[in-house]
Amino acid sequence: MFVLGLLDQVLFGASLTVYGVLFLPVCVLTAVWIRRGDLLTAPVVVPIAFAVGLFPVADGSGGLGNRLMGLVTGLATQAGWLYGGTLVAGLIATVRRIRLLNRRRRA
Repeated sequence: MFVLGLLDQVLFGASLTVYGVLFLPVCVLTAVWIRRGDLLTAPVVVPIAFAVGLFPVADGSGGLGNRLMGLVTGLATQAGWLYGGTLVAGLIATVRRIRLLNRRRRA
């Protein structure tokens, strides 16, 4: 997400909407590619990745304090993307976990 945030800053002028749209496929890929043993961590890792990637996109110039305020503002205004992506990752990971438990039960 940090690399996507940097690319968003360079290519799209730090568009928070573009960043949010790019976040959704990352959530899906995270939930699909995560190891079976780590399925419960997918909904936890995704919001952390969102915040880390938002740092280069956040509006703030003139110092660390302004950058942090831009990060907090970005988290507040882009909460829909954050919640949506976390929900998608959580649903996919839950379905995968249920299927894994059903396979174990049958075996």
